Amino acid sequence: MKILAVCGFGVGSSLILKMTIEKVLRELNVTAEVENTDVTSAGSTPCDAILTSKELYDNLRSSCSCPIYPVKHYMNKQEVKSVLETMLSEINA
Repeated sequence: MKILAVCGFGVGSSLILKMTIEKVLRELNVTAEVENTDVTSAGSTPCDAILTSKELYDNLRSSCSCPIYPVKHYMNKQEVKSVLETMLSEINA
């Protein structure tokens, strides 16, 4: 499974989100590849799911065919865990 953490420029907040996703995945004992990227590159990067901000959600929804999940607080492990659990249940359904 490949997950993208997406922000406007692909360096700052997406890197923080990527690190939080990786921590939560370890806690959940889930193996996945996690990459951070910018909003423009996300549309052409093959992946199983995207986590991003609420502000970028609509933009990505029009250019990506995979599921997209908004995250409000990138450093909040509980919020990211909740989003990932939802994502995993929907992908595995």
